[in-house]
Amino acid sequence: MKSIKSEAVRALEGITGGPLTLGRMLAAIREGEGETLDVFARKLGVTRAKLCDVEKGRRGVSVERAARWAKVLGYSPVQFVQLALQEQVNAAGLRLRVNVSKAA
Repeated sequence: MKSIKSEAVRALEGITGGPLTLGRMLAAIREGEGETLDVFARKLGVTRAKLCDVEKGRRGVSVERAARWAKVLGYSPVQFVQLALQEQVNAAGLRLRVNVSKAA
């Protein structure tokens, strides 16, 4: 089954240089807002080192934390949670695609 990507996701992947991950999305948001790692990390309630590790894909994020960060940044948690779950599925070596939608 083919994956259908939105224009926005394709654009972000072009900007970030690869498949969209939560870390790449956070980096794009941070850079778009012109914030440093230090300022952005404080906003998210984590250390600069942890944020750097997340942005570089060296560390994952729980779905709870992904949802909390979405709220702090003013975004819908759907995309953040989906990306966090997809990274967990990928790390487990499963060839599955995660799709999250808001509950009715």
